[in-house]
Amino acid sequence: MLLSIQLKFLFDPYAPYENNASERAIRNLKVKQKVSGMFKSQMETDTYCQIHSIFKTAKKNNQNPFLAILAVANIKKSSLFGA
Repeated sequence: MLLSIQLKFLFDPYAPYENNASERAIRNLKVKQKVSGMFKSQMETDTYCQIHSIFKTAKKNNQNPFLAILAVANIKKSSLFGA
């Protein structure tokens, strides 16, 4: 089973044969961690990762990242306050 996952690119022409996209996705996080030394709190780390994930997902899907973040913020606000 594990071998079939690792060699998926041999059987699926749409599967990438390298993980460069994954490495590029985490590069900004590692650079921020190296430059600042660390995040000050776990909440700051979680917030940064969530915003980064929303931003990158929106860009990958050809959507406006700012509007995507606003949409998520509005969903969280309405679920918190029942509006």
